[in-house]
Amino acid sequence: MNQYTMTIKEAKQEILHTMQVYLSKNKEGRYEIPVEKQRPILLMGPPGIGKTAIMEQIAAEADVALVSYTITHHTRQSAIGLPVIREKEYDGQSFSVTEYTMSEIIASIYEKMQQSHLSQGILFLDEINCVSETLAPTMLQFLQYKTFGSHRVPEGWVIIAAGNPPEYNKSVRDFDIVTLDRLKRIDIAEDFTSWKEYAYGHGVHPAILSYLDIKKENFYQVETTIHGEDFVTARGWEDLSRLIISYEKQSLPITTAVVHQYLQHEEIARDFSSYYDLFRKYKSSYDITGILQGKDAPEMVSRLAEAPFDEVLSVIGLFLGALGERFGETKKRDSVLTIVFEILQRLKGQFASSAKTPTELLSTELEQFEQNQQKKRAAGQLTEEGESTGFAASQFLYSYQNMLSSFSSTEGEAAFGEIKKAFSVSTEEYEKLAEETRTSLTNSFLFLEKIFAGRPEMVLFVTELTLNPQAAWFVTEHGCDKFFEYNKELLLEEKKAKLQEQIRRLKL
Repeated sequence: MNQYTMTIKEAKQEILHTMQVYLSKNKEGRYEIPVEKQRPILLMGPPGIGKTAIMEQIAAEADVALVSYTITHHTRQSAIGLPVIREKEYDGQSFSVTEYTMSEIIASIYEKMQQSHLSQGILFLDEINCVSETLAPTMLQFLQYKTFGSHRVPEGWVIIAAGNPPEYNKSVRDFDIVTLDRLKRIDIAEDFTSWKEYAYGHGVHPAILSYLDIKKENFYQVETTIHGEDFVTARGWEDLSRLIISYEKQSLPITTAVVHQYLQHEEIARDFSSYYDLFRKYKSSYDITGILQGKDAPEMVSRLAEAPFDEVLSVIGLFLGALGERFGETKKRDSVLTIVFEILQRLKGQFASSAKTPTELLSTELEQFEQNQQKKRAAGQLTEEGESTGFAASQFLYSYQNMLSSFSSTEGEAAFGEIKKAFSVSTEEYEKLAEETRTSLTNSFLFLEKIFAGRPEMVLFVTELTLNPQAAWFVTEHGCDKFFEYNKELLLEEKKAKLQEQIRRLKL
């Protein structure tokens, strides 16, 4: 690891900056950095740390299309196209010349441009340094000259490639100096703090977050043993989280064997499995839901005051998990109502003046909204959160459409009045949800300060809340006096390890 290695969060920001520069044009309409001088970006880092995951986020934030390929799945023919014989005339003589059909990869860019109606985008090529021997010269040519065969990547498309260092993959190929001197290389390392911020925003299971807070060294490991590679990656933790959440909904058992299917490191899989069993035990013995509702729980206060370090962190994790669900639901409802409100604003004047019926007007807006969603989906911009929010907004509009089916064009104002009433009810429900969430947050402070007032555990709790982007959004939008009170004493994340060590010593 060199001194310039970035976290995945820092790399994402650097790529956004690079794209902003690459896609900017001067007054003459030419790119500030000529296309031939726009170096492809090469991300080099361990597998499973999120290199692929950030591409959708970057495309959405930059409002560009995204085409992704894992290059190891391609042959030389699919990459550069198939040879065809053309008849050409030179100096009055006819010659048979070999040319190539358009590369599948280049063709997919043009298809994406047609589907998304976006002329600018990202071509992301994963596992770039693991190509086959026959394809390697083609890929080196591509990175140097941005062409596959005789076809060039369209202007306005930024090339981003990702690869793994040789210590993680035996089949990697080293790039020569000539190639590296034409690339913008970004080295990335695994970083638990950056991943945890992402994890909070994506609802990673609290058992995983609290376990990794205790054992950060188990966040990312790759070891060579006599039996092969033992490894655990950020991708493994996130995918395991999704499985656990789904298994819990259906009351299915989470065994060590199930955990090992995602954490392919025998020791860590066993360790987390044991911790998960304890976490479930704490969840059943501490009535977190009741506490968040304001329940007086002196027996739980007494127990937590005497609890060992691991149990304290697990219970804090339970609070953070329960609050995270409430923050996430409140934020989603806010996003949905914002979308619906903007559509209703556009419709307000039309309802009063258009010759079309209210149902027809609303249908047009609904169709336009769903087409925009499809364009984002086609562009590779639509995240899981965007899909869910968009679907919920569509359901609101469909319900209004059904409600307006009996109104004629002459009753536009009355029809809009009915929609306004329905939207007001939804707004009141949202305000009630936000108030319940604020109360839950306040009650968590009131419970924890009975035990940890003036102690590092309280600062630890506030630090974790601050790392959670959904929690930060909530307190910004809706406030919480207790949070702001304790936030004044907030210590930076880099001091957190010292806090945990202090807590551990106090318990001992």
